[in-house]
Amino acid sequence: MDANLAMDVNGTNRIKASDLHLRFGWWSLLAYLTLGIFLEILHGFKLGWYLDVGNETRRLMFTLAHAHGTLLALVNLAAGLTVRAVPEFELARSASLSLLGSAVLLPGGFFLGGVAIHEGDPGLGILLVPVGALLLLYGVGRIAFDLRKTSGS
Repeated sequence: MDANLAMDVNGTNRIKASDLHLRFGWWSLLAYLTLGIFLEILHGFKLGWYLDVGNETRRLMFTLAHAHGTLLALVNLAAGLTVRAVPEFELARSASLSLLGSAVLLPGGFFLGGVAIHEGDPGLGILLVPVGALLLLYGVGRIAFDLRKTSGS
């Protein structure tokens, strides 16, 4: 009886983790794609705050925020689908939190770095980028390592 209960709880936790990453992935994909469309609008209206030569750093930081955010939204979708596709796989809480954190910190750092630029250098928000990158490496590495333990590998 206890073994069935444990399986039920693990199954519920797996579905909750999957649902979390799927919801977060779709909402963040919407947000980062919207950012990309907004950047295209800035470009289309030829706004100097975005396009002037002195603002090249801002343009690069915002473009990197959009690109990394979109990619990390897809990584979170992949994590949610992996939980559902591999029955023996359980997403570690640390890996889950790392992927979620990286999807906020990495693009957020690029974006904040572009909001206030100083003589061609990004603002202090850029300091979030290495933290987000380390979280991403840990999350992806942990998932890859844990997937090796499943019978399908």
